[in-house]
Amino acid sequence: MSGTFVAIEGPNGVGKTTATTLLTARLRERHDTLVHQTTEPSDTPLGRLLRSSEAVLTGRALALAIAADRYAHIENEIKPRLEAGCHVISDRYVPSSLVLQRLDGLALDEIWGYNAYVLAPTITFYLEDDPRVIRSRLETRQKLSRLEQAGSPERELVLYAEARNFLRGRGWTQEAIDCTGMTPERLVAAILDRLGTDTT
Repeated sequence: MSGTFVAIEGPNGVGKTTATTLLTARLRERHDTLVHQTTEPSDTPLGRLLRSSEAVLTGRALALAIAADRYAHIENEIKPRLEAGCHVISDRYVPSSLVLQRLDGLALDEIWGYNAYVLAPTITFYLEDDPRVIRSRLETRQKLSRLEQAGSPERELVLYAEARNFLRGRGWTQEAIDCTGMTPERLVAAILDRLGTDTT
């Protein structure tokens, strides 16, 4: 595969979607249309069903459904674009499952068992920030999902660190970025600097 697969991860409210959108825009300035922005759950009928069903689909059932959506996402959307030479930027990926499904009562090893055959990203960036800043962003949202309510910025930061250590042992390339005091532009500049020649 000739494209670069980048996953953007971190707690709810840390700024993943903003970073993903801006990173995609900056890469498109360099590569015209050879950049594809995506998200998980996917923007497919199954992914949209998962987003609307989180309140009633819980635990193992939700974890399995999310894994099924992820495998379909990889086969139908991510891999074809990478093979065509596109850079793929995903807002959330496996680490989100390793965190959010733990908040839903599952063990790390069980969650990984459902995701063990996924395509590893070229690199995964973990965004970190002051929990108070993250909480203030969440408080501006009109409605929080069930899992957003189940966790806290502090707890999610701990679980993401554990997920990162877990995936490091499985050969994933990863980097944590301290976003404290950073504007989205500065954050994306830091990501682009880390990507370096991988995306030129």
